[in-house]
Amino acid sequence: MSRRTFMTKFTTATAALAALAVLSGCADEVSSKATDGGGGGKGAKVKIMVGGIDKVIYMPAMLAQRLGYFKDEGLNIELLSEPAGIDATTSLVAGNVQGVVGFYDHTLDLQTKGKQVESVVQLAQTPGEVEIVSNKAAGSLRSPKDFSGKKLGVTGLGSSTDFLTKYLGVHDGVATGKFTNVAVGAGQTFISALQQGSIDGGMTTDPTVAQILDKKLGKVLVDMRTPEGSQKALGGLYPSSSLYMNTDWVNGHKETVQKLANAFVRTLGWMSSHSPEEIAAKMPSDYAQGGEGLYAQAIKSTLPMFTKDGKMPADGPATVQRVLKSFNPNLKNATIDLKKTYTTEFTDRAS
Repeated sequence: MSRRTFMTKFTTATAALAALAVLSGCADEVSSKATDGGGGGKGAKVKIMVGGIDKVIYMPAMLAQRLGYFKDEGLNIELLSEPAGIDATTSLVAGNVQGVVGFYDHTLDLQTKGKQVESVVQLAQTPGEVEIVSNKAAGSLRSPKDFSGKKLGVTGLGSSTDFLTKYLGVHDGVATGKFTNVAVGAGQTFISALQQGSIDGGMTTDPTVAQILDKKLGKVLVDMRTPEGSQKALGGLYPSSSLYMNTDWVNGHKETVQKLANAFVRTLGWMSSHSPEEIAAKMPSDYAQGGEGLYAQAIKSTLPMFTKDGKMPADGPATVQRVLKSFNPNLKNATIDLKKTYTTEFTDRAS
């Protein structure tokens, strides 16, 4: 073989290998997009962090999974859980997950920190939260006006329970520096803190509320599970539980987000047409720690908080902004573009 012939064959082989490498790289990229939610292809995997997956206020996430609605949309959803909404938000900002099922109010707080996050499905129109007082402290703690000098449980510092507790105090004339919010989580850790006197009261949700009342460990101080309760405590509807995501990710994965919206809106519709007992039967059995009957009662008490169509209440964002500005120095003098904190693009088209 002449040197010229050898070099021609070598060059041709090299070019072929290079082309093969390019094709292989493209295949890897396609495979990666299929698992991380890119493009919304069938089987697209999306990680969603829930701020306490067994809380009734976040029930639509697991219920959508159990009803098979994510699967119907061709989505591969991995639901993860953090005990407090602030921890879930941290995971989103860090890029560890693509979405969070948590409180809408974090989108406003994050905007002041230069992070653009938006609610794409608004699951709830009220907080679904209850301020509980222990039996021991009930004599001196009869309303938020009595917060001064008290230790009040919240899921985590910087969480929505922390936000709302501060607002209740400030609204009734008690500065945030006059009471102490204590991070005690939810569920059994909250109940233990109440029993042991580590806290005088605190803000929590069902099924924890139902268990506390059933065991006669405390009393309801402020109930924000219904629209009427939200109006009384906060002066309006307070959109809370939502699916929120980084805006850049939403804009780059609209097909996937639409499928998520379809699944969640379908779930909300199913919830509105079924009894608390039927809903409870679809959920994991270990969520009913106080028994099936008590769990169904917890769902019944909380159901009024949920929307039926996943859309943002008209005056909701303004209420949230007003509440947060009353105590949060980051928001007090900040200019918030509320239109960037949520979108109805996907719920308007949800099937």
